[in-house]
Amino acid sequence: MVLAAGCELGSGSVMFDASVWRIRSIRDSVRLEISDEPSPAVLNRFTHLDPDTPHLENASQEIGEEVEDGAVFSISLRKVQMYQSSSKSQRWMGVDSDSGLSLYETCKLRTIKAGTLERLVEYMVTAFRGNDSTYVTIFLCTYRTFATTKQVLDLLLNRYAKLQPGAEARRMTPDERTELRNTVSSILGAWLDQYSEDFWKPPDYSCLRRLIHYLQLSFPGSDLERRACNLLSQFHRRLQQESDRDVLDQCCAFALLQENGFHEERPDFLNFDPTVVAEQFTLMDAELFKRVVPYHCLGSIWSQRDKKGKEHLAPTIRATVSQFNRVTNCVISTCLSDRTLKPAHRARILEHWIQVARECRILKNFSSLRAILSALQCNPVHRLKKTWDEVSRENIRIFQELSEIFSDENNHSLSRELLIKEGTSKFATLEINPKRAQKRQQPQRDLTVMQGTIPYLGTFLTDLVMMDTAMKDYLDGGLINFEKRRKEFEVIAQIKLLQLACNNYNFKRVAGFSVWLSGVEKLSEAESYSQSCEIEPLSESASNTLRAKKSSGIMKRWSDRQPVGFRRSRMQWIWKLSLQVLRSAALPAGSERVTGRRRRLSQCDVCRLQQL
Repeated sequence: MVLAAGCELGSGSVMFDASVWRIRSIRDSVRLEISDEPSPAVLNRFTHLDPDTPHLENASQEIGEEVEDGAVFSISLRKVQMYQSSSKSQRWMGVDSDSGLSLYETCKLRTIKAGTLERLVEYMVTAFRGNDSTYVTIFLCTYRTFATTKQVLDLLLNRYAKLQPGAEARRMTPDERTELRNTVSSILGAWLDQYSEDFWKPPDYSCLRRLIHYLQLSFPGSDLERRACNLLSQFHRRLQQESDRDVLDQCCAFALLQENGFHEERPDFLNFDPTVVAEQFTLMDAELFKRVVPYHCLGSIWSQRDKKGKEHLAPTIRATVSQFNRVTNCVISTCLSDRTLKPAHRARILEHWIQVARECRILKNFSSLRAILSALQCNPVHRLKKTWDEVSRENIRIFQELSEIFSDENNHSLSRELLIKEGTSKFATLEINPKRAQKRQQPQRDLTVMQGTIPYLGTFLTDLVMMDTAMKDYLDGGLINFEKRRKEFEVIAQIKLLQLACNNYNFKRVAGFSVWLSGVEKLSEAESYSQSCEIEPLSESASNTLRAKKSSGIMKRWSDRQPVGFRRSRMQWIWKLSLQVLRSAALPAGSERVTGRRRRLSQCDVCRLQQL
């Protein structure tokens, strides 16, 4: 029998007061718990103690809301285990204490659900000193979606300026003043340590200087003041370094060319072991992913990237996107650049990339893995029927299994499950099919070295953009919807955890690979498709593609693997192109000056439509 404060039995009669948590009686498999609330405790519900059913520890249940001036609070109850006890006879017989009696208490939780900016800032101190320990972390991570650094800092410092000597400070007891000082110091310290970029406002750094001035008055000579001053010095050095960065990059590039020789022949891609290529991509991806500022991934920030004046928004995310596109271009370029290669030799290049993708899977580098698979599935490479016919059956099998990871079925459920399962694990689960995993033991590289995990960042970005679209920023009365921020932080926390796991990678740069990668030809979509058509003319590939559609086929169509929005835009493009073909075919006989040109265009487009 579980008792909770504030509940009534029948007519609402009071059973007894409960000033301290304790167990009154335990009989007939019924547990009686008493709350420490000052109000009377009355019967709420029965809980049967089934020894075979584990009790849900720390499970919380929302029971209502409380509305105050400028804030809405969610009220919930949570069961927390106090201790376990076992009888003397059980201990004498060696019975584990887990089989003894577990005692629980039910705590009342009060968390802010929505509020004005002033109340949200004020609640940071209350939450830090209370039982909403995650609030400060969530607020500091997400507040940029509804406020500026200056607004939050001004509210926090103005609200707790009473730490300075004055009439209000004298009304506080020494213990209260000490506790408040420690709380404010902890909040400001967490802000400086975890989100120092908030104070990067060159050239005057007004927010950081305001904070330093406050610390000099309220915390003179403290470690927090020293850290703030050190941060200001770092910002000054960083500004100087950034002004010289372009010159340094040019010098480094020139030195690299001198070291490796201007006229040395570029290494062949096939000369690089797939393990080396995967490790070098992983090294680059890990460095970029660790630099990602997690709150830049929030939908309200990332969705603004294409708007005018937002070109420099979220630079760390743009860097990871650029690296993804660089890997994709590298795969396409190596497969298409040499038009004189025979299908068998070009197939060796495809097989080499498939092995690189497999090594990326072993290293749990899902970013480069997806980039390589996307390149191999793109139309300019996928349409090379003669080349794919020369690829070995074993490599086709590996390619199929790796491609299944990023299947868009059930909102990419497989890739999400793998990320959850392997996010902080030591090694990768190489088999997609559990039955295959039982039949074949996959080799691991070094069982003594832990591996990190590099996710495909696009999954998180998509989730956060959809979350931002689905949930309101403000509720009735103009209150900031902080529940939305809690949901967003659940995704941000996953990114932070994976960033820590990336520290487990320990690879060294290979100079020869860097030189080769920097020399890879950059191809646009039009150029890659044109070169693909030169390798295998349109008429042949179109007929081959049509035959492949009728047969079962080995590989799934690239278009089938794309999001619905991508397929829709592609179908719109095909519709417009077909309309253009029909119009050019219906030209009158007298329009000789443009007919030839349009007829040539229409013949090419007809073949292209057939291939699509």
